[in-house]
Amino acid sequence: MHFESLKVFCDLAETESFTRAAQINGVSQSAVSQAISSLEKHFNSLLIERSKKNFRLTTEGEVLYSHGKEMLKTFTAFQNRMQEIKHVISGEIRLATVYTLGLHDLPPYVKRFLRDYPDVKIHVEYRRANQVYEGVVGNIVDLGLVAYPVPDARLEIVPLRKEPLVLACHPQHPLAKLKSVSLKALKGQKFISFEPDLPTRKALDKMLKGQGVAVEHVMEFDNIETVKRALELDCGVAIVPEPTVKQEVATHTLAAVPLAGNYFRQLGAIYRKTRVLSPAMKLFLALLKEPL
Repeated sequence: MHFESLKVFCDLAETESFTRAAQINGVSQSAVSQAISSLEKHFNSLLIERSKKNFRLTTEGEVLYSHGKEMLKTFTAFQNRMQEIKHVISGEIRLATVYTLGLHDLPPYVKRFLRDYPDVKIHVEYRRANQVYEGVVGNIVDLGLVAYPVPDARLEIVPLRKEPLVLACHPQHPLAKLKSVSLKALKGQKFISFEPDLPTRKALDKMLKGQGVAVEHVMEFDNIETVKRALELDCGVAIVPEPTVKQEVATHTLAAVPLAGNYFRQLGAIYRKTRVLSPAMKLFLALLKEPL
């Protein structure tokens, strides 16, 4: 029996999907089927009840899954410990990130990490916040990067850093001339907003509501780049993390006005509580906490 086949089986048991098990292991659905067949032949037992309507492990499958998870956890811990002893940092990190972090915060960290540890491969996926959580919980990715991390009993949250929020607008907008702006001064302003289900939008709505400020949401987008393009057309104003508009401020296509008060966006990394972190993952998380 190979550990690779056992891992495929355990991933299939958890996801109840041949497609997702294939994605997790970077193989085809046919390879997943072959791995299961190989295990069934090895144990001379049916492990999965084949049904188009329902996925269900047999009694033998439940036993293999229960003990197999422990075997894989022990084997992974052994591999990681051997790497630490030999001071070898290698392997793969599967990472999912929300767009704003992936486009603005993450690139210098990936570049720095790969420079120091060239034997590690980092695979990055850009997703909406809910998809990042689903990917981590579903074991599709190893780590997730999100804004305003939401507590979940299945997840570990690693606080990273706080980014100051600013008011972004066209350089000719009346508010662009101010040295700072209060939230109350934004009452009635036309707002370029993130979509309502995004964590950043929810946090901003809570901030404004806390000050009794009502704004006019004239446009709603799911990513920071589209928000900035609308701002450059002077369609309204927006509250955004300061690092996301540095380039536009430098080229004078946008203005960024500090908010009066202590307002910021909390960034965090998430991973499954049951995951055994490899040396590479531990080092990458440590790097993400450092300012670059």
